[in-house]
Amino acid sequence: MSAGRLSVILPVLNEEAGIAEALQDLSKLRARGVEVIVVDGGSRDDTVALAQPLCDRLITAPRGRGAQMNAGAGVARGDVLLFLHADTRLPADADRLLLDGLAASSRPWGRFDVRIAGRHPLLPLIAATMNLRSRLTGIATGDQAIFAEGSAFAAIGGFPDIALMEDIVLSRRLKRLGRPLCLRPHVLTSGRRWEQHGVVHTILTMWRLRLAFFFGVAPAKLAASYGYVPRQS
Repeated sequence: MSAGRLSVILPVLNEEAGIAEALQDLSKLRARGVEVIVVDGGSRDDTVALAQPLCDRLITAPRGRGAQMNAGAGVARGDVLLFLHADTRLPADADRLLLDGLAASSRPWGRFDVRIAGRHPLLPLIAATMNLRSRLTGIATGDQAIFAEGSAFAAIGGFPDIALMEDIVLSRRLKRLGRPLCLRPHVLTSGRRWEQHGVVHTILTMWRLRLAFFFGVAPAKLAASYGYVPRQS
């Protein structure tokens, strides 16, 4: 198990409101040699212009988190890949935590515990439930900042190019190589979507989608019901 270089990959689409803050938050990691790659999925705002001077590499890819993250992994120079949502913030020592953790545990992948920013009193309970469920099932979500050795990521074929549930499928694939390293230090993710659509409503929607996916409903159909507009081929 190598404790080599880390590459952080951010898939973005129309993130001008928060991309500069997200990348500035990674500046200390960059100063320690962490590579930061932004993968734009066709933004129509100023995301690219704002991101360009604050990352090591900016590339474009077909829209969709799976496709964008695979593209970022394809150009990454790091031995370990971390896939980060633009509205999620890492612990200050995330690089040391995950590199040392992988080396010590001999596990090929993992994720962080998550905390959800926001005022709603249910958000801490939701985060705690997500973290516990992930420990029990070995399945991680994108909000938990999934990371993997580059060789392990390549061996399982990377993310599926699907409209929804790409993190669930990736976790299932990586579980074939071993259970995840579950780091207790928290990443902080935005509770905006929870509070915007209603916390209880969002919980019920997410469970409905997961249950339908478990029973074999196509991700494209689920994404359409979630309001996702498929990209044109």
